[in-house]
Amino acid sequence: MKSLTKLLVVLSVTSGLAFGMLLADDASAETTWKPDKPINLIVPWNAGGATDGVSRQTAISLEKPLGQKIVVVNQAGASGSVGTKSVLDKPRSGLYWTAGAVKDLGVYKVQGLLDTTLDDWYLFLNFAIPNVVAVNASSPYKTFGELLEGFKANPGKIKVATAGVNSAGHTAIEMIKSYTGIDYKHVSYDGGNPAVIATVAGECDVVTQLSKEEVDMLKAGKLRALAVLADSPLKIEGYAQEIPSVKQWIPDFVTAPIYFGIFVPKGVPQEAVDTLTAIWKTLADDQSLKTFASQNAMIFDPATGDAAKKKSFPMVQLDAWLKFDKGDAVVDPSTIGIPRPK
Repeated sequence: MKSLTKLLVVLSVTSGLAFGMLLADDASAETTWKPDKPINLIVPWNAGGATDGVSRQTAISLEKPLGQKIVVVNQAGASGSVGTKSVLDKPRSGLYWTAGAVKDLGVYKVQGLLDTTLDDWYLFLNFAIPNVVAVNASSPYKTFGELLEGFKANPGKIKVATAGVNSAGHTAIEMIKSYTGIDYKHVSYDGGNPAVIATVAGECDVVTQLSKEEVDMLKAGKLRALAVLADSPLKIEGYAQEIPSVKQWIPDFVTAPIYFGIFVPKGVPQEAVDTLTAIWKTLADDQSLKTFASQNAMIFDPATGDAAKKKSFPMVQLDAWLKFDKGDAVVDPSTIGIPRPK
């Protein structure tokens, strides 16, 4: 089956190696931390989107080994930086976490949204999720090539729905623009799910959000997928057509997996970090999370520590320098440890 084959193989091998290293390095770590109050997981985007969905599913798998309830609270605003800041401002008790895409967390400072970098956080990755370019099922655009021709013939007129500036969908269309020179009309919504619904309803022509946010409407025949921003085609369970890679039309297109996860601010008790790290190792065998990934066109690839940063950093680099080169950055990425991609 040709479905993100190369990415899946690389992630599977890398995941196995990373977990082997973690087991060797942290074999003595004991799950001694027993939180005496519910954990507050602040999701910095609205309900219904990819961050919300993967965070809630992961929280379910964490509650039993932690022996404590995880309360998920949506606190959206300023491209995710509002909810993230609220966690930074809380006492470092280990009871306050946030979540999202690592690439968002990594570029807040570049954009001037929040004075934080990846070095301020412990990263606990769960899923890698690709962007999918899709149109309404009744759209005249049958292929990504036809859509590109449409953009060029109607500069600034084709409406693209995203979850807002700095969202995965906005990054995706800006990356496409950087390679093709197209122009478009950006229509921002309060989350990936509303952006998808707007395209289904005909308010917008195109949506470039994550596969997790589009999958239900693709399966229902309400959206037509034209391309996936990945090196290999994508096969979605329950969707008849294999989604071709963007490289079929833009051979030199460079992208990287967009990793999602739970983020814990540094400064919390070490026993809390050790406990969560030990629990995270066990997630590799969590069948509910594996099933959730396969049903939503995602790659289940849990990782922590240095392995997590290594996996997720390439997309941080691409996004940071994309914003810098188009004039949307207030901080040079190289000055905060984000070198330009080679």
